[in-house]
Amino acid sequence: MRLQGLPRCGVSTRRRILRDEPEEVAVYQQDVSVVRREKPSSDQTEPRQYRLREIGGVWAAAALPMAALAWLVAPALARMLDGPTAWPRALLVCMTAGLVWQGVLVLVLVRHETGSLRWPIVRDALWLGRPVSPRTGRVGGRVWWALLPALVVVGIEQLLPSLRAPAERDLGAFLRSAIGQDFLSGNWPWFGLIVVMAVFNTVLGEELLFRGVLLPRMRGAFGRADWLANGLLFAVYHLHLPWVIPKALLDTVALAYPTRRYRSAWLGIIVHSVQSLLIVGASFAAVLR
Repeated sequence: MRLQGLPRCGVSTRRRILRDEPEEVAVYQQDVSVVRREKPSSDQTEPRQYRLREIGGVWAAAALPMAALAWLVAPALARMLDGPTAWPRALLVCMTAGLVWQGVLVLVLVRHETGSLRWPIVRDALWLGRPVSPRTGRVGGRVWWALLPALVVVGIEQLLPSLRAPAERDLGAFLRSAIGQDFLSGNWPWFGLIVVMAVFNTVLGEELLFRGVLLPRMRGAFGRADWLANGLLFAVYHLHLPWVIPKALLDTVALAYPTRRYRSAWLGIIVHSVQSLLIVGASFAAVLR
């Protein structure tokens, strides 16, 4: 169907327009190219920003269950078990359960916000893309060198003195002890639980929740100091291990800052996973004894 009263524009007419008005055509094409270049990508957009009460609610949903599991559930479970490893086993089960819950919480929050758990949606929502240089816009490649200073900070953190943990609550000391070594020798099921705890500690649990969910959504409440606020929240989240809170403040520089600067939660995940790899490696060696 053709509208009546309008002139027909054939091929010859269009050729004449292009021949007689080349400048207008060039300007139009330039404008189109500018619009295409300036169209924001998903990597450049900020997710929905949380209000203070929402940030506090997510923090509480992670910190309070971990505290309850460590200080209430673990002692009760230990009394139900027997043997010299009753308490470490109870503590290991409870801490793993709390970290798995954080992974579930991440999925619930992303699903509620985006309506989907498809990988492209989850990747963008949790900043799971390659790091991006804020100065040059370079993606990946040499930008990964940002890991080096963060790893140096973590190394310094390990050398600093720390508050003494109660002997019965120090899982690291237990795994290094003779009793712990004998307990793990050939014990593949419990080694598997240690691996699960490590994965949810630094990949699917703590890091995804604090650097994947919270940090990208805190700028609206804290402005450019969002990474500082995130580091503080992460430190005081350790109510289940209060003796690590002072040193955990250094994770603000090692984990929160590079994640925010380069907009990639992978930086925090990789740096945070160094300690977990050491624990898993030592446990694996004990299993093989």
